[in-house]
Amino acid sequence: MTLDLDALDAIDVHVHVEQDAHGCLSLDQELMDASAAYFKADQDRTPTVESIAAYYRERRTAAVVFTVDATTATGHPALSSEEILDAAAAHADVLVPFGSVDPHDAAAPDRVRALAARGARGFKFHPSLQAFAPNDPAFYPVYEAVAEAGVPALFHTGQTGIGAGLPGGRGIKLRFSDPMLIDDVAADFPRLTVVLAHPSVPWQDAAISMATHKANVYIDLSGWSPRYFPPQLVRAANGLLKRKVLFGSDFPVITPDRWRADFDRLDVKDEVRPLILKDNAVRMLGLG
Repeated sequence: MTLDLDALDAIDVHVHVEQDAHGCLSLDQELMDASAAYFKADQDRTPTVESIAAYYRERRTAAVVFTVDATTATGHPALSSEEILDAAAAHADVLVPFGSVDPHDAAAPDRVRALAARGARGFKFHPSLQAFAPNDPAFYPVYEAVAEAGVPALFHTGQTGIGAGLPGGRGIKLRFSDPMLIDDVAADFPRLTVVLAHPSVPWQDAAISMATHKANVYIDLSGWSPRYFPPQLVRAANGLLKRKVLFGSDFPVITPDRWRADFDRLDVKDEVRPLILKDNAVRMLGLG
C-alpha cells in the first residue's frame, strides 16, 4: 500500500504525533498545557498514529507525521521514531513518516541512517526545543547523513508555542530558530532539501529571502491560520515562491479543516492553490 496521489486532494506536511500507543506524551504536561493555551486548542491534543490516519483518510489528505526528540534539552524521554515509522507503515495510503534524532547524541548520524533504512521519508528538527544552533559544525554529520539518505530536513523556525507564557519560556531560546542560522546549512549542503516550518515571525523576510535564493529551500505554512499570514508571505506565495510554499497545519493544535477554511478566503491565485495544497509537496517529498 502506497500513496495514491490521484485519490488525494492535499498533502499536509506538518503533523505532530504527541502520544504513543503506550500513553506516553512527547512533552511533559506543563509544556503540553502551555502549547494548548497558546494555540487555544480545544480538540484532542494527543491523537495516536492510528487516529491521525483515520482523520486524514476521511479528508482525502495525506499527512507527514513526526515527533521531536529533545531528550537532552528537556530531560523528557522522546517518543520512539521507530514505533511511529512502523505504525505509519500500516497506513501508507495517507501517512508519510519522518524521523527525529537528538542532535546532541553522538550516535545521531548513525540513527539517521537506521531510521532512513526503516522508512523515514525525512527528518524533523526543532532548534529551540532541542537547544542547538543549526549552523554549528558539530551537527553537520547529522545533516550529511540526511543528505546521503536523499530525504528532506524540516526545521522549526520563528516563534514557538512550546513554553509560551511560562517564566523564561521554560528556558527555551527563540534565537536558535532564526532561519538565517539554517541558511548556512542550506548553503553548505546543496543536495539537502530544507523546509523552513511556519511563517518565521519575527524573521519572515529572512525566510522569504532564503527560499528565493536557494533552490533547495521551501517554506511550510503551518502553525498559523492563513488569515494571520504576514502580507509579504502572501505576496511571495502568489509570485516568486509559488512553487516553494507548502500546506501544513500543525495538527493537532491547528486542524486542517480550520486551516483550509481560512485558506479558501485568502487572496491566492486560482492556479497557485493546487501548488500549495499538493503539487509542491509531491515534488519536495520526491513522490512524483
